[in-house]
Amino acid sequence: MPLELVAETPEQTAAYQAATKAIQPDRIAATEDAKPVTYGPAKCVSIGELLGMELPAREPLLSPWLTEQSLSMLYAWRGLGKSWLALSIGYAVATGGEVLGWKAPAKRKVLFIDGELPARTLQSRLALIVNSFPDEPLQDGFRILTPDLQPNGVMPNLSDQVGQAALDEFANDADLIIVDNLSTMARTGKENEGESWLPVQGWALRHRAQGRAVLFIHHSGKSGQQRGASRREDVLDTVITLKRPAEYQASEGARFELFFEKARNLTGDDASPLDVALQSESDRIKWEWRSAENAIVDRIADMVDDGASRQDIQTELGLSRFQLVRMVQTANESRITKIALPDKRKGAAK
Repeated sequence: MPLELVAETPEQTAAYQAATKAIQPDRIAATEDAKPVTYGPAKCVSIGELLGMELPAREPLLSPWLTEQSLSMLYAWRGLGKSWLALSIGYAVATGGEVLGWKAPAKRKVLFIDGELPARTLQSRLALIVNSFPDEPLQDGFRILTPDLQPNGVMPNLSDQVGQAALDEFANDADLIIVDNLSTMARTGKENEGESWLPVQGWALRHRAQGRAVLFIHHSGKSGQQRGASRREDVLDTVITLKRPAEYQASEGARFELFFEKARNLTGDDASPLDVALQSESDRIKWEWRSAENAIVDRIADMVDDGASRQDIQTELGLSRFQLVRMVQTANESRITKIALPDKRKGAAK
């Protein structure tokens, strides 16, 4: 049966904000006392030295898109199922399992940093997920940080050095760090200003340099794009977004279309969108998925016939410019009736 999703209530949000405000003076004082980040002498190499280095390959954590030393983001509107998917991805990596056809070749250590769920909700979700996988993690192979289990009920702030140091005590032992989510864990500065992302980016790059992968979970705004500054994507290897299908009905529960908006290491079918549904089966869950590309291409063709612009199509279907062009080019290779996208500059077909 479809699994019903419940978004965070206004009361939960208000309680979290009140708790954060209550401890803010102590957090600021601790930050001011913290030692600043220091840098050693910069190191520069020649092209010959770089090409001659024996650098280790980035081994897959969850093939084909999640590798060692990768920085990724999964974002969606609230209530679509992104936390369910993030937990399932983490547990698949920890157990050497599989989710949505993505396979983990070996068991790896995962740290799941949750910034918003009540502990009881997190416990019940993980119980269902654990029952859905055949294997178990390594000892301490799946560790969890969550607000309700903290002494003051508030998580460390990922935007400042004190908070980063508190998280690093556990993150330094992980192969994959999942941060769910950016809005609750990075609480300094304005979300829509690029500078507020810089401390978090520095933290992520430091862990990448030390061999770890980081997956950020984030909210989308009313436009359907990720909330806040788009410069976050500059340093990321992979960006995944979840969208409601146009024909979605509330009775379907957790169902969404999954798109790779950015994928440095994916080509062909590996980067194709998926139609995904989360089903509950007694004491476990089941992910169901299939290619969503054919249905989306048909909708593109219908919108072109109706005179929609490229921007209208991208907005309606939640596609980036690259995704729209790639999907039409791929479809036209096998279609008798070709899709002619309108020229975004002249309004003519192209």
